[in-house]
Amino acid sequence: MLSSFERNILKPFTIISRGVHSQYLITKENNGAREITLNHEKTKNSLSLAMMENLITAINENKNDTSLRAIILSANGNVFSAGHNLKELQTSAGTDQHKLIFNKATELMRSIILSPVPVIAKVNGFATAAGCQLVATCDMIICSDKSKFSTPGANFGIFCSTPGIAIGRSVPKSKAMYMLLTGEPITAQEAYESGLVTKVVPADKLDEEVNRIVEQIKHKSRCVIALGKEFFYKQINLNTLDAYRLGEDIMVQNINSNDGQEGIQSFVEKRKAIWNHK
Repeated sequence: MLSSFERNILKPFTIISRGVHSQYLITKENNGAREITLNHEKTKNSLSLAMMENLITAINENKNDTSLRAIILSANGNVFSAGHNLKELQTSAGTDQHKLIFNKATELMRSIILSPVPVIAKVNGFATAAGCQLVATCDMIICSDKSKFSTPGANFGIFCSTPGIAIGRSVPKSKAMYMLLTGEPITAQEAYESGLVTKVVPADKLDEEVNRIVEQIKHKSRCVIALGKEFFYKQINLNTLDAYRLGEDIMVQNINSNDGQEGIQSFVEKRKAIWNHK
């Protein structure tokens, strides 16, 4: 049930069966890949409550449709996202709205993590604060060599605590604390070297590289990818022995699935696998 505040915020939106079309997003779906493009340049693609609600809807729409194989998050303009819209965080907005905004941000990050298909950030610009959090939460981050990343909240009296959750799980402590304590941006190359991003390519090769990765994903069984992604996020915070115990069960489950057995048979018979994705 939406609050009256959310209903007022979301009045201008039109949601259609194949994606979300609004003043905030451009959603296109083609041959198994859904690209969700942040398209609110006048606020530097800030993660306003409305923007986050639209993103959640676009990520979750038809997520169990076996034809959907990957989601790409991109942005128009030279800023991928400037983070939360600070106008919504003024005292006049009230504590309840502030709680709603950060709850919605958590829901957005959960939508990415719980998506059964890989979510790939395609970054060609500046990702800062919660915008950097959004990028770091994605399963893979492919960026152009002109991209930059920062968590400058402390500069404005608001420490980037929630962005630090995603950053701190992606890069070594010293790099995370450098970003959080100084607010200084790091370059695409520094982000790659620290493990924040997956790959850095020239801007004119960005689409090509992301498409290549999506095609690689599409050659796999969707249900196997979904199982593997779910397990990865479950085990990552377990101790090593507990992770192995859980991993044993997952491997047995995987092997005894239809596509698990099809993969084994196709290997033995030296033929291409025919997945049913279920």
